[in-house]
Amino acid sequence: MADENRWGAFGARAEIDTTCGKLGIYRLRRLEELGLTRLDRLPFSIRVLLESVLRHCDGYTVTEEDVRGLADWAAKRGRDGEEIPFKPARVLLQDFTGVPAIVDLAAMRSAVARLGGDPKRINPLIPADLVIDHSVQVDFFGDADALRRNVELEFRRNRERYEFLRWGQESFDNLRVVPPSVGIIHQVNLEYLARCVFVGKDAIGDVAYPDTLVGTDSHTTMINALGVLGWGVGGIEAEAAMLGQPLSLPAPEVIAVELTGTLRPGVTATDLVLSVTELLRREGVVGKFVEYCGDGAERMPVADRAVLANMAPEYGATMGFFPIDARTLEYLLQTGRSESHVAMVERYCKEQGLFRDANAPVPDYTKLLRMDLAAVEPCLAGPKRPQDRVPLREVRSRFRDALTQPAQSRGFGLAASQVERKVAVALNGSQHELRHGAVVLAAITSCTNTSNPTLMVMAGILAKKALARGLRVPAYVKTSLAPGSRAVNRYLAAAGLEDALAALGFATVGYGCTTCIGNSGPLPEPVAQAVREGELVAAAVLSGNRNFEGRINPLVKANYLASPPLVVAFALAGTVDIDLTREPLGKDAAGQEIYLRDVWPGEEETAAVLRDAMSPEVFRRCYAEVFSGNSAWNALPLKKSELFDWCEESTYIHEPPFFADLTPEPRPPEPIRDARVLLALGDSVTTDHISPAGNIAKDSPAGRFLISRGVPPEEFNSYGARRGNDQVMVRGTFANIRLRNLLVPGTEGGVTKFFPTGEILSVYEAAVRYQELRVPTVILAGAEYGTGSSRDWAAKGTAMLGIRAVLAQSFERIHRSNLVGMGVLPLQFADGATWQSLGLQGDETFHIPLSVDELRPRREITVEVASPEKGTIRFPVRIRIDTPVEVEYYRNGGILPMVIRKLLS
Repeated sequence: MADENRWGAFGARAEIDTTCGKLGIYRLRRLEELGLTRLDRLPFSIRVLLESVLRHCDGYTVTEEDVRGLADWAAKRGRDGEEIPFKPARVLLQDFTGVPAIVDLAAMRSAVARLGGDPKRINPLIPADLVIDHSVQVDFFGDADALRRNVELEFRRNRERYEFLRWGQESFDNLRVVPPSVGIIHQVNLEYLARCVFVGKDAIGDVAYPDTLVGTDSHTTMINALGVLGWGVGGIEAEAAMLGQPLSLPAPEVIAVELTGTLRPGVTATDLVLSVTELLRREGVVGKFVEYCGDGAERMPVADRAVLANMAPEYGATMGFFPIDARTLEYLLQTGRSESHVAMVERYCKEQGLFRDANAPVPDYTKLLRMDLAAVEPCLAGPKRPQDRVPLREVRSRFRDALTQPAQSRGFGLAASQVERKVAVALNGSQHELRHGAVVLAAITSCTNTSNPTLMVMAGILAKKALARGLRVPAYVKTSLAPGSRAVNRYLAAAGLEDALAALGFATVGYGCTTCIGNSGPLPEPVAQAVREGELVAAAVLSGNRNFEGRINPLVKANYLASPPLVVAFALAGTVDIDLTREPLGKDAAGQEIYLRDVWPGEEETAAVLRDAMSPEVFRRCYAEVFSGNSAWNALPLKKSELFDWCEESTYIHEPPFFADLTPEPRPPEPIRDARVLLALGDSVTTDHISPAGNIAKDSPAGRFLISRGVPPEEFNSYGARRGNDQVMVRGTFANIRLRNLLVPGTEGGVTKFFPTGEILSVYEAAVRYQELRVPTVILAGAEYGTGSSRDWAAKGTAMLGIRAVLAQSFERIHRSNLVGMGVLPLQFADGATWQSLGLQGDETFHIPLSVDELRPRREITVEVASPEKGTIRFPVRIRIDTPVEVEYYRNGGILPMVIRKLLS
């Protein structure tokens, strides 16, 4: 029993004996004793959130009313949207989003110094880990030397960024940096960084508490598979959390997904998650927690749970949570965590009612959905969205239908006469004929699947069997294997499967996200030329989680998500214009047809390989020198200083202008008058469409800027690599080649109409002209605006372009919050209206009334529009500033100015 000496709010602090000694805890059952809640009725995710609120209850940032309100969640089931101040235990950063976060911290130090404050006060106040995993690109592939050459090129391209991160690692307290070539952030988190239960200190002594986090990547949710509460936020929110600010979120609804039964033979965890994504997108779970339960969930190993948790952003949920249970403890031991720590996790969670027991009652959820695992079938998702599931047996027919479907129906808009196009291409001394659907990229990549040993071993077994039958991958297919951690190579090698994958072209190319985030590298020039010449709808098949237009490769229009073994299978087939359930992959030397079923791994053989190849020692060796084992990283020059020495000539790291005119007191928000529409957009505009991502075109505003600075096109690198330079990033905002701005119908890319002259300009050039004229701008958008990855530059670039407000039918959670965090006003059309249904054309001028009094959460205001044709149009909108804390952010011009002002005061 817990010690009866209690301290803290509600007298909840007590002590327990553990394998790690006597530890303080903040007893959730104390709230039950006081009649404030019934723990067994609360979803497990709400219990973890409640512990955080209880532990941080100080009467100021977190009040007793906050605790009482969340403790009573079961009575309301999240439907009242009551504000919760959440302080995570740690923050997780990747380098694309982490570099601008550290740049902002460095800029805040400079701003504080200019205003006469102490810059050393700017430090992460909670532990922050930054994993460098987004910078490696697949330039070289298909041979044993690809890894070395890609890594050398990665360091050459990113040296300045890496030197800056080394400076940050040494200059900021509470910041650790995992060097390049260790693994993908979420897999490193799952296999090493996550603790499930933290041991820290409070005012009394040692204290245990749940491992919780926010991360600057939307797939932070992968850690929910370990019972760790966490989700993706923008870099802006992450910086605020690092600086001790509570993250404010409305009390979430919790949707339970009850998994029953067992997957059929041949059906993988990837097939399951694509089916779940389709189900939950149809249900509508944006902004809600999803919690898995049922006998299917209880039996599911953590590696499979991780596949489901990872894709929570794709099905729209804030989280996809699995409570801690016996499977969790097994995984912790399997991945090399110490027995004493695992025993402490079990002791703490059982004491706190955070351990799921098969005999425990089912909590009260907002809604319960059911899914029979036996009904899941092999599938892919695509060709443009992760929620568009395609049964394996229908890939050919669906692809052919998509060729002639219009773009608004997620098709490719080809005329019937264009469907049979074909182009000859010569590669490596052989002749090939490319048609629509030719697989030009096949990549085993991303955290979703490379964290799953079963899926990776299945890919290896399929490769080995295919080789034995004489099958080979066509030369026009760019193949790559980018493991999520070095542990993958260790167990594949131990199983004798690494060589088989390499022999088919799936040699290791790097340890990072690569293809899934657009770092697929260029196609071989003969293939690229053929695709351009024939205007082919070429295909990519990848084991990733994102397949939005323009993301994977600028020349690849059809992108399909698939399990690792299916990636190998489609690479062998060389096309998606095929039914692999009926048609052969190819022929052996004797001319006998070889089908997918002939080389598909059996469950028993896969299990046998895993038993022989996997051990805790694999993971211990992999992470033995995680922070210090990269000699190239260690050799980078290092200069430790409180303030960063900004270089105006740098095209990688530049002091952002966010704090240039910072005043000790905020200026009151002003009405938005005579604003022009910069872009008019449709539904499902993603942060990939908004934020600079992928390659930098030499004839783009960013490309022209770099050339003016003496950077040759071959050294442009990617937008992601240059996220620390606002001058590059603002020029790449809304520059996506697949963006469709309805102000300029029939076009694709970052162009718009500049209404004062009627010219068609780049979005950046038009925005600069409006700013020179002191004309504010707004965006019109449809449903799900800002869906996709939590890209902070989607909001930062929007603000820097002079956009004062975004009027949309609905917003994705993270991007809406990030807009507020940058001082941009999100407005939602009332009563399901759209800008089209209101009769707007985009040529109007807008007046949006704002005053201190009107800045209340979710208040409805009336927008007045002057139309050249229709006169005055008035319509209601809801201010999507959702909480009182967000009101303060907006009043201060953003989160970071507010933090600086608080520190100075």
